[in-house]
Amino acid sequence: MATVTTADGSGRDERLAAQRRGLPDSPGVYLFRGPRRRVVYVGKAKSLRKRVGSHFSKPATRAARDMLREIENIEFVATQTEAEALLAEQNFIKQYRPRFNVRLRDDKSYPYIAISLDEDYPRVYFTRERHRRSRAYFGPFSSAKRVRETLDLLGKVFQYRTCDGPEPGRASGSPCLDYFIKRCGAPCVGYVSKEEYRQSIDSIVAFLSGRYRQIERDLETEMAAAAGEQEFEQAALLRNRLKAVRSLLERQRISNEAVGTLDAIAVAVEETEANAQVFQVRDGVLADRQSFYLENAAARDDGEVAEEFVLQYYATSPAIPPQVIVSSRVERAEVLAEALAERRGAPVEVRHAERGDKRRIFELAERNAQLALDQDRLRSERRRIQRIEALDGLQRALGMDVIPMRIECFDISNLGESHTVASMVVFEGGAPKKADYRRFGVRDVAHDDFAAMAEVLGRRMAQYTAQRERSPHERGYDASFAAAPALIVIDGGRASCRPACGSSSRSATSAWRW
Repeated sequence: MATVTTADGSGRDERLAAQRRGLPDSPGVYLFRGPRRRVVYVGKAKSLRKRVGSHFSKPATRAARDMLREIENIEFVATQTEAEALLAEQNFIKQYRPRFNVRLRDDKSYPYIAISLDEDYPRVYFTRERHRRSRAYFGPFSSAKRVRETLDLLGKVFQYRTCDGPEPGRASGSPCLDYFIKRCGAPCVGYVSKEEYRQSIDSIVAFLSGRYRQIERDLETEMAAAAGEQEFEQAALLRNRLKAVRSLLERQRISNEAVGTLDAIAVAVEETEANAQVFQVRDGVLADRQSFYLENAAARDDGEVAEEFVLQYYATSPAIPPQVIVSSRVERAEVLAEALAERRGAPVEVRHAERGDKRRIFELAERNAQLALDQDRLRSERRRIQRIEALDGLQRALGMDVIPMRIECFDISNLGESHTVASMVVFEGGAPKKADYRRFGVRDVAHDDFAAMAEVLGRRMAQYTAQRERSPHERGYDASFAAAPALIVIDGGRASCRPACGSSSRSATSAWRW
C-alpha cells in the first residue's frame, strides 16, 4: 500500500491537495484515513487521480461533507484492472469496516446451513460461522426462521441425522424418535448404509444448490426401480417425497423453466438507510427471497449501493449463479461481471432486464425492497417515539431542567485482590451507544469500590476537560469523552456513595445530574 506524503508542517488542506496530485492515473483502490489513522472510506477507481479528485470538487450531500472533514491522509493500492480493484476494495471493506461505506446494518453474522462433509455420516445443521474448509455452507439467509423452515423440509424429504457429534447414535444404542417419525434412516444402528446415507446428503446438496429438476428425476427413477422390485413400501415412501418436492416447486414457481437459474438483486435507498432484496431463482422456481438492511452513511445513490452490496453478498455466498439481474443504474455491470467470474471460476453475466419474466421478477424484488424500507422506517419511528417518552418520564421523575439525552452508567468489578476494573456504558437518545463504551483499569486502590468509583469519575471528568480543549482533527481527540453527560448513574447505596460523591441517596443506585 502506498501513501503520498508531504513535508512536515504543512496544513491539512495543503497535505491532502499534495497527496491527490501524487495519485496515479490508473486503476486501483484508495483509502481515506481519519483521526488516529482509522479508515473512514474505501473506494475503487478506473483512474485514482480523477476519482479521488471528484470527492473534493463539489460534495453534494451533508454526508459527503462530513466524510471530507474527517480525512487526514490518502493511501492507495494500484491494480492492473478495474475488476481487481473491485475485489481489493471488498477485502479492505471487510478488514476495516469503514463508516462511510455501504455495510450490512448489523454486525452479527448471518445464518447458514452447513453440511459436515468431513464426517462419515454428515450432519446438516444451522450455524452462524463459516470457517471450516471441509464443510459445505449454503446462504447467507436473512433470517434464522427461514433456515429452520428449510431444515424441517429437508428432514421430511431426505431424512438426515440430527444427533450431535462426528458419529451417529446415542448411548442407549437404539434409534431415536426421528427414526420412528420418518425423519432419519437410523444409520446409528445400521438401518441405512453409509452409501445410501451419502446419497441422501448428495440430494440435499443438489436441493440447496437449486438443482430441482435433477432431484425430481432421481426420485422418479428410484421410485420406479423400487416398484419394479416389488418393494412397495419403499416405493410409497419415495412417492411421498416426490409429491413433497413437486408441491414445493409449484407453490414457489414464479416463471417457466426457460428463465433458468439467476439472482435478481434490487435496492431501495432513503438517505442513509437502504434495503437490498435478493430473489434466488433456480429452474424457474423462487428458491429463496432474502432481505438485507444496509448502512449508507455517505448517502450514496441506489446504483452505487447495489454495486457494493453485490460484491459483499457474493464474498460470503458459496454459489454464484451464471446470471445476475441488477438495476439499470448500476453503471459498471461489465466490470462487476468480470469480478464475479473471477470469484466463481466460470462466466457470469450481470445485466439489466428490459422485458419478459426476468423484468417482472426484478420489479417484484424492487417493490419488496421499497416495502421493507418503508416498514423499517415506521418501526424506527415508533421506537424513537417510545425512547423520547421514556426520557421525558425520566426527566420528570428526577426533576431535571432538560431531557437527559446522554446518560453514562458506571460500575466496579473485582477479580482477586489486585485486579479492579470499572466500566462505562453510554446511552444517547435512549438507545445504547456501544462505540462510546469504555473500560478503566483502576490504578490506585484495590478492594475499595467507593474509592475506585471516585478515581474513575475523576478521570472521566478530567478527560472531558482535556478533550474540550482539543480540535476534532487533532491527534488524540476522543469524541466519546468530549461529550458531556446529562445524567451519570453509578452503582451503590447511601453508605457507599458518600465517600465518593457526597450523595445522600437512599436507593441502591445513585444518579448525578450534569
